[in-house]
Amino acid sequence: MASKAIQPETISAKLIARWEETGKKIAALAEEFPETKFSYRPVEEARSVAEVLRHVAFWNLYVANSARGEKADDSANELPKEQFTTKKKIVDALRQSTANATAALQNPKPSLSPELAEMVVMFLEHTCEHYGQLVVYARLNGIVPPTSKG
Repeated sequence: MASKAIQPETISAKLIARWEETGKKIAALAEEFPETKFSYRPVEEARSVAEVLRHVAFWNLYVANSARGEKADDSANELPKEQFTTKKKIVDALRQSTANATAALQNPKPSLSPELAEMVVMFLEHTCEHYGQLVVYARLNGIVPPTSKG
């Protein structure tokens, strides 16, 4: 009986899976904040919850466009406040931008180029930094992050 060799998961697949997981994690944390706390900022100089989430979503779209070989806008630094005014709109945009980038990273290439893989790692770090920032915001408001719940 011949056994079929199991192909190890590629580095690209692992990075894309981590991208998707990180996006879900920050969206779940965003859902924990009541809409009334989306304007919260611990000090005047810091971004609000809404600004952090619009910022992450903007850069997710940058990754999606770059992965598709399209010109990626890097000038705005966050989605327009005027267009993304409510918790629902912001969280939906965050989820959609993560899915958009995931799809772009998966197609049409079987694996990421070294340059694209490096960009994915850089923006994974970026999202994780903002996730940590939002965990602090959550804790300061008595909110337990989903990953800390039993």
